[in-house]
Amino acid sequence: MNLQRILGTLAGVLLSLTSSTAQLAPSPPGPASASETYTNPLLRSGPDPWVFWWNGFYYYSNTTGTNLVLRKTADLTNLRHAQIKAVWTPEPGHPWSNELWAPELHRWDDKWYIYFAADAGDNASHRIYVVENGSSDPMEGTWTLKGQVADQSHKWAIDPTTFELRGQHYLVWSGWKGDTDGEQRLYIAHMSNPWTLDSKRIEITKPKYPWEKHGDLPNRHVNVNEGPEFLAHGNKMFLVFSASGCWTDFYTLGILEASRDANPLDKKSWTKLDHSFLSTDTSAKAFGPGHNGFFQSPNGQEDWIIYHANPAPGEGCSNFRSPRIQRFTWDALGRPSFGSPVPLDEPLQKPAQQ
Repeated sequence: MNLQRILGTLAGVLLSLTSSTAQLAPSPPGPASASETYTNPLLRSGPDPWVFWWNGFYYYSNTTGTNLVLRKTADLTNLRHAQIKAVWTPEPGHPWSNELWAPELHRWDDKWYIYFAADAGDNASHRIYVVENGSSDPMEGTWTLKGQVADQSHKWAIDPTTFELRGQHYLVWSGWKGDTDGEQRLYIAHMSNPWTLDSKRIEITKPKYPWEKHGDLPNRHVNVNEGPEFLAHGNKMFLVFSASGCWTDFYTLGILEASRDANPLDKKSWTKLDHSFLSTDTSAKAFGPGHNGFFQSPNGQEDWIIYHANPAPGEGCSNFRSPRIQRFTWDALGRPSFGSPVPLDEPLQKPAQQ
């Protein structure tokens, strides 16, 4: 994330206004479609998509830049007709008032939390924040800012995600080692509560392979690891992340792997796989696929990935990025097998119902 990304986002404002802003008036969740198939994309625009399943409904969010918006639907493939609501909008003039990126909805005990990155008007001030809601339905009740979620370094930070392992909670994010616009690395820290980190940040990976190092900008080269997402299967756990600049068509997914019994705060626990996953496919009109999330079908038997991609080359970090979903499987080594991006408008079987 940097000036190039911000400029790309501004370039897509008109598209965003056309495709989503007009739908912000709350409405009841739409009925599930009678069809057994769906096509990608789920929305015309939706950078940094995230999905959370709860009590028979999918809750979806993506980057808007200005606020936190949730959609609620029993049928994720019918997202265009989902209930939609701007649940929290920051007042101007605060360190968290601008460029709200990559919001994620999480459930911790009996409350809801949305983690996101925001800044004071310049990218260098991007930090992680969280809002809280005690309602049983995140579309209802009041969202309250709990504050910045910061480690002792207070360095630049974006793309937060949280996960629970053996009763302990962890936050993972993308950050800079220093104070200037530089290489993006992945960091992890332990959480004592939903808004407090009680350990130092631990760097668990930085760009290493050629497929992580496409990030040329005028007068400098920027390597990127961002958008980490936790995934567990069998005796293994994974952090699936996005690599290379989102302003390039080389944006892709990478994987860190560890034993499920390992200490996630130990850098040595994590091994980076040496190849990329879910890369650009011109025939599928999927350019720069990345910034993913995971969910299961309503019957709990199928694993699915959601990600964004551009429909044409050279569209970068703008709001042309649209959310797509597809089912994935597991290989003989117990690792996720995402395959290739499925083509736009190709009929696909919907997630299996209960």
